[in-house]
Amino acid sequence: MIIIRLVNSVFQIYGLIMLARVLISWFTDLDRSAHPVVVFLHQATEPVLRPVRNVLPPMPEIDISPAIVLVLLVFVQQMVVRLLYVLLL
Repeated sequence: MIIIRLVNSVFQIYGLIMLARVLISWFTDLDRSAHPVVVFLHQATEPVLRPVRNVLPPMPEIDISPAIVLVLLVFVQQMVVRLLYVLLL
C-alpha cells in the first residue's frame, strides 16, 4: 500500500509542478526570470513538454502542450496505480 501511495503522490506532485509552470508562464517577466524556482520548474517540465510540442502543429501565442501533458499524466497515473493494485494486492 505504501508503494501505491508513494507513486500516486509522485504523480500528484509532478502535476502541481506542471500547473506552477503554466501559472508562471502567464507572467512574461517572471517566466524569463533566472530565479531558482523558475529555473527548477523549467528544468522539471521541459523534458516532458518538448516532445509534445514537437508533435503539435505550431500555434502562435498559445501553448496547449501543458494541458495535453496534464491529461496524459492523469491517465498514466490511473493506469499505473491500477496496475500496482493488481500486482501488489
